[in-house]
Amino acid sequence: MVVPPARNIRGNVRLPGDKSISHRYAMLAGIAEGPSRLENYSTGADCASTLECMRALGVVWERKDNVIEVQGRGSSLAAPASALDCGNSGSTMRMLSGIVAGQKFTSEMVGDESLSRRPMERVIKPLSAMGAQIASQQGKPPLQITGGALQAIDYVMPVASAQVKSCLLFAGLFADGETRIEESVRTRDHGEVALRAFGAKLDRGRMGQAGAANEVRIRGGQRLRGIECNIPGDLSSAAFFLCAAALFPGSQLTVPNLLMNPTRARLLDILTQIGLRISVTQLDEVHGELVGSLQVEGAKLTQATIAGADSAALIDEIPVLAAIAPFTEQGIEVRDAKELRVKESDRIAAVATNLRLMGAEVEEREDGLRIPGGQALHGAELDSFGDHRIAMAFAVAALRATGETLIRGAEAAAISYPAFFQTLEEITER
Repeated sequence: MVVPPARNIRGNVRLPGDKSISHRYAMLAGIAEGPSRLENYSTGADCASTLECMRALGVVWERKDNVIEVQGRGSSLAAPASALDCGNSGSTMRMLSGIVAGQKFTSEMVGDESLSRRPMERVIKPLSAMGAQIASQQGKPPLQITGGALQAIDYVMPVASAQVKSCLLFAGLFADGETRIEESVRTRDHGEVALRAFGAKLDRGRMGQAGAANEVRIRGGQRLRGIECNIPGDLSSAAFFLCAAALFPGSQLTVPNLLMNPTRARLLDILTQIGLRISVTQLDEVHGELVGSLQVEGAKLTQATIAGADSAALIDEIPVLAAIAPFTEQGIEVRDAKELRVKESDRIAAVATNLRLMGAEVEEREDGLRIPGGQALHGAELDSFGDHRIAMAFAVAALRATGETLIRGAEAAAISYPAFFQTLEEITER
């Protein structure tokens, strides 16, 4: 994909359904009783992988335009006739493993070359402690999971991960007793919100107890019921258009029906902090998730440091924030983000490599990056490294570069957002 420089960003962006919510709703709709109707389901290939895995487990669903209609099977799924193909989706493999661990059959979970390199020990260890038998390739896929009667556990997560937390909450539905999960840093709570939407009861720790603010508990044996919903627009996808608007003082962008979950909306705080003008209108709550519309206007960008809990909260958005960092006045520093090394690509290395190819000065660290501000970028030949977020992040950076930028492997964007380049073109003025 060739991306020429732009003069401005202006327009209205209506986004496909949030990826994180789409994955979880598809899984829970499959194990709920009765039908579910999921409107504005994510268009990304990852979320399609989740649907196909659910079909392989005996769940009947069909797509009607922008709607997925699912016939829930209740808690008993069917033994798959072949391997569950998760494609490129670590979300599918990690979270669905919690459900198949509670089934009385063996499932094999496989993925593409990229997914086969990603660590799964963080779900293997706690699920094994609950009673599942799991074989892997030294902690990496393929996984062979023999499920059955699970026992509840108390688990302190060594690494903050919303996917692992959701996996264990889903497994907790099938376990005998109350499963308790504690995390050092509070991560995205889409799993908890989705479970409640489907009728499950969960308890959060009470403030004042040591560590309890970041604990969640679920009792096994609960039945879920199907829901009807309109999935809010994907905030991680919105990040690319918001950052594009941030590059041009005077840009104007409207984003309706956007997910505003407090565990995700830190992105808006950071963008406001560095100078983007954002106002929120029409804030509503839908199935426990906050949904709103944004009015955005570009201005001068200052600087930001992303560290600690912010690094966990912004893990998907850091690549595009880093890609626009050279155009801020004082730069952006990212710390405590070592998790980026084991995503679809080594995102720290990928960002540093591509920014340098565009002429930027970058300091790459084991757990992050320091990118000085006040820099000018030139067009270059870049690589997506097969990673959707790298492809989209550098399409944004290219808008302020001098000359054209060629992004090899740009088709990787389809993993989360097939229409990304078309949508970017629609709001770009040249």
